[in-house]
Amino acid sequence: MQHLLKTIFVICHSILAIILIFELIIGILGNGFMALVHCMDWVKRKKMSLVNKILTALAISRIFHLSLLLISLVIFFSYSDIPMTSRMTQVSNNVWIIVNHFSIWLSTCLSVLYFLKISNFSNSFFLYLKWRVEKVVSVTLLVSLLLLILNILLINLEISICINEYQRNISCSFSSYYYAKCHRQVLSLHIIFLSVPFVLSLSTLLLLIFSLWTHHQRMQQHVQGSRDARTTAHFKALQTVIAFFLLYSTFILSVLIQIWKYELLKKNLFIIFCEVVYIAFPTFHSYILIVGDIKLRQAACLSVLSQLKFRLHYVETLDH
Repeated sequence: MQHLLKTIFVICHSILAIILIFELIIGILGNGFMALVHCMDWVKRKKMSLVNKILTALAISRIFHLSLLLISLVIFFSYSDIPMTSRMTQVSNNVWIIVNHFSIWLSTCLSVLYFLKISNFSNSFFLYLKWRVEKVVSVTLLVSLLLLILNILLINLEISICINEYQRNISCSFSSYYYAKCHRQVLSLHIIFLSVPFVLSLSTLLLLIFSLWTHHQRMQQHVQGSRDARTTAHFKALQTVIAFFLLYSTFILSVLIQIWKYELLKKNLFIIFCEVVYIAFPTFHSYILIVGDIKLRQAACLSVLSQLKFRLHYVETLDH
């Protein structure tokens, strides 16, 4: 029985590791495709819309994010016996906070942009924001940078306190001491800062739904059984925002589980499972953005068709 459980554990561990690597690779490819299409369009047209600027910045940040995760994963599997020093722990936490911050906040800015561009309210404050959408996005990013600085300062303070306590009572490796005494507090601090874009995303989602409902009510009085352009735009924006919110909620939930069931962090299987859930957010959200964008969708279709033509031509050449 014990041998069977061990075999199941090894199989689950291998499956999760394969899924993790697969997510990272397709995430890098998807974001690379998105960045390439928008950059080529920018070179061609000599200008770039605000939406495309955010999408390009988001894609580049996620390429960097996922590449770092892939490198750290290779190091983890290749050199799992190397203990984490206090310096390595501090650097890895700072890098994780920064890359995660830009991935989340640029996605949140995209949700805010969709809301301001598509929603239709007669409120004077909303109209003021709608007419100054670029400034709203710029201010949102500026506020996010201030929160990032505060987040880094507080977490580094927590880690410094942990290092000082460890140096006064060295009874084990720093890695073991950190995960036993400090990691939970670091995650708790991070979840507080993650709650800000989470609440903002939830607000834009609810307001978009309300805007769609009010618009639908008005349209029913004039046109029966048809869908106008604004309704279609509402649905497309809602699909993107809902997908982002669901993936983001799953990511938040994985962090909360780590805080709640902290003893599970001692198990490698649980750590890899959390990584699979965590990486699903920057990977699959990018593909949702590609499907939801006409230009990206057309470029993807053309790319697939060109590959099929090349393969058919190659097969025909071999036959002759």
